[in-house]
Amino acid sequence: MTDKILLPEHIGIIMDGNGRWAKKRGLPRNMGHKKGAEVFEDISKYCKELGIKWLTVYAFSTENWRRPKEEVDGVMNLMRSYLKNMKKAANEHIAVRFIGDKTPFDEDLLRLMEEAENADVGEVITTVQIALNYGGRDEIVHAVKEIVNDIKAGKLSSEDISEESISARLYSGTPEADLIIRPSGEERLSNFLIWESAYSEFVFMDVLWPDFTRKDLDKAIEEYSRRNRRFGGL
Repeated sequence: MTDKILLPEHIGIIMDGNGRWAKKRGLPRNMGHKKGAEVFEDISKYCKELGIKWLTVYAFSTENWRRPKEEVDGVMNLMRSYLKNMKKAANEHIAVRFIGDKTPFDEDLLRLMEEAENADVGEVITTVQIALNYGGRDEIVHAVKEIVNDIKAGKLSSEDISEESISARLYSGTPEADLIIRPSGEERLSNFLIWESAYSEFVFMDVLWPDFTRKDLDKAIEEYSRRNRRFGGL
């Protein structure tokens, strides 16, 4: 990565292809999720090294509950393991946040999430947002409900509803995504950061997430740097 490359402020990644990676190797699907979790940790650290301010990863969608219970339980246990290991890696300058509807999660997982969000990591270089039980449409519905409640409480009037007032009530509360990366060969958004991706640059890559490397991230950022972002202008 050269100094002349334009770095995005906020990268979103759809971590896709874990199951296919495992199937290709004759392994259980959860082994793919385990390898994918290791890649996620390395890419998070690399974003910090590059100075990326925000990284949002799609870890578990509102639709993923439809998968077999064994696979869902495996993903949740991987998250537990990741959060417990975070305690040993304090002061890495990576802040962690969770976005999505947390109500279905077990109490011990909720406690680990809270501890991770409140951990002292020193000066924050990169904030990693983990989207769990997250859906872009669900996020917009959540924001609309917040606005309705604020209007009922007299805190907001209908005339005050704007893009800014909606953005302020989204789960993330981050700057809009500059770059969204989807590995695995699929070319769709799959209900990820719908509102925040209105002017995102998309890079689709034919590599399964467990095989994704720092060099792949470099390639995506280099492609982003070549784009001419006009935001509807000339």
